[in-house]
Amino acid sequence: MSILNESLAHRLGSAQQQRGRPDTATGSAPVDGQSYVKGSADQELRYITIPTLLREAVSRFGPREALVFQDTGKRLSYYDFDRDVDALASGFLALGLEKGDRIGIWSPNRYEWVLTQFATARIGLVLVNINPAYRLAELEYALNKVGCKALVLAQRFKTSEYLQMVQQLAPELERAEPGRLNSAKLPRLKSVIVMADEAAPGTFRFDEVKTLGGPAQQLRLAAIEGTLRPDDAINIQFTSGTTGAPKGATLSHYNIVNNARFVTERIKLTEADRLCIPVPLYHCFGMVMGTLGAVSKGAAMVFPGEGFEPAATLAALSKERCTAVYGVPTMFVSMLQELAQNPVNLASLRTGIMAGAPCPIDVMERVTSQMNMQQVTICYGMTETSPVSFQSLTDDPIDKRCATVGRIHPNLEVKIVDTVGQIVPVGTQGELCTRGYSVMKGYWDDAARTRDAIVDGWMHTGDLATFDADGFCSIVGRVKDMIIRGGENIYPREIEEFLCRHPQIAEVQVFGIPHETLGEEVCAWVVTKIGEDLSDAAVRQFCQGQIAHYKIPKHVRIVDEIPMTITGKPQKFVMRDKMAELLQAR
Repeated sequence: MSILNESLAHRLGSAQQQRGRPDTATGSAPVDGQSYVKGSADQELRYITIPTLLREAVSRFGPREALVFQDTGKRLSYYDFDRDVDALASGFLALGLEKGDRIGIWSPNRYEWVLTQFATARIGLVLVNINPAYRLAELEYALNKVGCKALVLAQRFKTSEYLQMVQQLAPELERAEPGRLNSAKLPRLKSVIVMADEAAPGTFRFDEVKTLGGPAQQLRLAAIEGTLRPDDAINIQFTSGTTGAPKGATLSHYNIVNNARFVTERIKLTEADRLCIPVPLYHCFGMVMGTLGAVSKGAAMVFPGEGFEPAATLAALSKERCTAVYGVPTMFVSMLQELAQNPVNLASLRTGIMAGAPCPIDVMERVTSQMNMQQVTICYGMTETSPVSFQSLTDDPIDKRCATVGRIHPNLEVKIVDTVGQIVPVGTQGELCTRGYSVMKGYWDDAARTRDAIVDGWMHTGDLATFDADGFCSIVGRVKDMIIRGGENIYPREIEEFLCRHPQIAEVQVFGIPHETLGEEVCAWVVTKIGEDLSDAAVRQFCQGQIAHYKIPKHVRIVDEIPMTITGKPQKFVMRDKMAELLQAR
């Protein structure tokens, strides 16, 4: 792995020796007061593929429980799962799919999702994660952008009729022979595979595909695996596309296998653990940190349901004696509220990961005490870095697990730079940039945006951050979220953290809205705690004399909920547009 320069690396090592604590778990602290850190190289990177990772787990933990799906009652050992993976991979070969072909998956959390993830990797198919919230235009764009040859989908989920949407885009399915679709709008798509009891015209049933592979396809599996390389593209995940068309972040076996290993090592996951995964599989949180992370340690994976429901998740945690659980802060808030009304036994819990958004210290303290998660950690990253770059340790103080996102992961470099690319002093805000094994191969078929994002190997995250003297990283906002009011730079995160101290406030998001003379004004959307009554004037009054006058929200809106992406990230652009519309209507 390359580093900034040889002398900086030498000073880095010297500083660690002087401190007398070369910490292999946390990496280095910044050197010479500069915002550059380098993760420990003591934890080796493994140059292996996903099929190799699974094979190792099966050989070591074969009889152990691998997967539990609470809503269907399905349970499989690693041996069972491995057989199903080979059966589905053989079926894909029988459909004419070849190494390098792209195959989409459009579904909530189901066994078929996990099975497709590992079966596609088995034969080198590139799995394309389709957001379950997508609608027609987004689906059409995603399938065509990467040239999906096949699509695996749920028939429906909640109010989303997935099959109907595909039929609307490709009415040719009605008369097509399965596997031979010729669609005007989806020209590359040939096979549509539906999770259903009965096949719709022109489609295959998922369970049917598992039976299509014969001895010829089974014999090809080992030969194909021999051609797979850890650097091969194996997964494409579309970014949210809040500015412009979504981008297809392309990840390799090497990217995600190693990140999964390091994430779960930091929460000390072992084959004795049972990891609850209520986060969506289509996102790195579910399929990298979740499934791949569990397989890397031989842990059991427990899925409470197709989508997150607090009661179902708590029931799974209790019934399955889970030792770890993943979630974004809003999910933990919902579970705490449910737990207060309907207590369950969570004595088995010890750890987990909270990521995707900042965690208020009150929430962290309640998760630690009321959910028995003394070793819960915080993660930070992005899809383009596979995803995690920073993570707290299980014994970091609570304030560090809330005010920061922990310290750098092994085998990575991170720097914080100003607008002209110069590294800033420790404590100074700037853009976070990451370099190392985790950086994506690029955006699929988009060289221009790849060049904009990755410069000299450094992934420019677009996140504003600071380091402290010990290397703890704080994310203070997005470069594009920064509010400029009358020449003053305002960081929404700072105001959000202050407002979260209000005893009646459960959640808050701060953003800027246009103003004719000042450029932007500060606006806050506030969700109160259950049963609390709070006025916008009271929120502003709470700020008086406590924060600078220009940071006090000019507009406050009390709302029932914050608009979120399916992965639990607040959609500030939605709030901004809605607030502008409301103010214009006044």
